[in-house]
Amino acid sequence: MNKETIEKMKAMKLSGMVRAFTTSLENEQQNKYTADEMVNFLIQSEWDERQNRAINRLITNARFRYNASVESLHYDNNRNLDKNQILRYADCSYVKENENILITGSTGIGKSYIATALGYQACMLGYKVMYANTNKLFSRLKMAKANGIYVKEMAKIERQDLLILDDFGLQPLDTINRNMLMEIIEDRHGKGASIITSQIPVNKWYEIIGEQTIADAILDRIVHSAHRIEIKGESLRKKISSVKINTETINN
Repeated sequence: MNKETIEKMKAMKLSGMVRAFTTSLENEQQNKYTADEMVNFLIQSEWDERQNRAINRLITNARFRYNASVESLHYDNNRNLDKNQILRYADCSYVKENENILITGSTGIGKSYIATALGYQACMLGYKVMYANTNKLFSRLKMAKANGIYVKEMAKIERQDLLILDDFGLQPLDTINRNMLMEIIEDRHGKGASIITSQIPVNKWYEIIGEQTIADAILDRIVHSAHRIEIKGESLRKKISSVKINTETINN
């Protein structure tokens, strides 16, 4: 009868229940449970399985640059990174409130990692996230225009609970990129949260965007009531490279 039950669970795609029930049979745990406890055990196992699959799907769809987590962040006083501030963001209330986070600092300081860690945290809490290098996103959208799928791509961006624009401002925006950014920000204003990382201080973004009227409109929507993380200190990539070189020297 157990074998038949397992086959029916598989047919109904209850993989969490199958795993839990099979494990309980192998370990002879089913005799330790009351009927109510066994039902609860099976339902909870299926629930956990589906939640994990959903989270993994969100992480895959986000297309993060690398793995990151809030727990692995380094809070060095020299970096001006406030642990309490990051932990407040980790509850994702800013996503729920459709607010923005602006992360600025010199190259290699860890801006992208912090943004990605917050993105992973949002996925863990069930939010839809899209990570994109800003220049690559604009290039992809230009291709979408040529291929006739621009509206579809923009609709996909609008549907995200959290949009991460990494490395914003590496080069001034041309007219097409400026208009696309305006459209993205306008579509998401009051409907979704954004995290933007940049080597350029926020007060210099006018020069990057260009065209004062559009820059005013974009920055009014991005910067107004935005949370700020301004990281300082030496490049972490340089530190890591230096440690590797010193280690190799010692070993040799």
